[in-house]
Amino acid sequence: MSLGQDNPRVVELRARLQETRAELQKAMSEEARGPVKDYVFATLRGPVKLSELFGDKRDLFVIHNMGQGCNSCTMWADGFNGFYPHVADRAAFVVTSPEAPEVQAAFAASRGWVFPMVSGQGTTFAADMGFTNAAGRPMPGVSAFQKQGGKIVRVSAANFNDFDEFCPVWRLFDLLPEGADGWRPQRSYGTA
Repeated sequence: MSLGQDNPRVVELRARLQETRAELQKAMSEEARGPVKDYVFATLRGPVKLSELFGDKRDLFVIHNMGQGCNSCTMWADGFNGFYPHVADRAAFVVTSPEAPEVQAAFAASRGWVFPMVSGQGTTFAADMGFTNAAGRPMPGVSAFQKQGGKIVRVSAANFNDFDEFCPVWRLFDLLPEGADGWRPQRSYGTA
């Protein structure tokens, strides 16, 4: 079985999908790009500036997480925890949510998360980055930042939603005849 490598239709569809993904990312990057101020976040160790989150890296990913009340956000963060060391070798990586640092720390410890977290509570960061809905509630996604000539520039961003490419669980379910078949993420399942 070749899994489609020899099927001209599969080859064409994969090429179109890659082209569409590239076009989508370019459009999202163009909309998201621009300098941002040096926001200040809360942590258990005290205030930290956006510029400090880069550490010694030029690039920074900030994950916009809705907090412990969102099971999908928890599943995404559980996944990020696994590949955090790989991403952090290339770029700085931090998760932000609207919860207080103490709440974040307790929840992160209960999940075994190793990535750094900062609280956006009391800031306009999520709203300014476009990660709140019309009612002002936080929405999930990722912003990519880069240091450029002494400035912080958001170079790209993407929303998270069920079935997106940032969570491979959905892609795995796509391989099943019934897909996710109504499955929804939970905090625990009694199987792991």
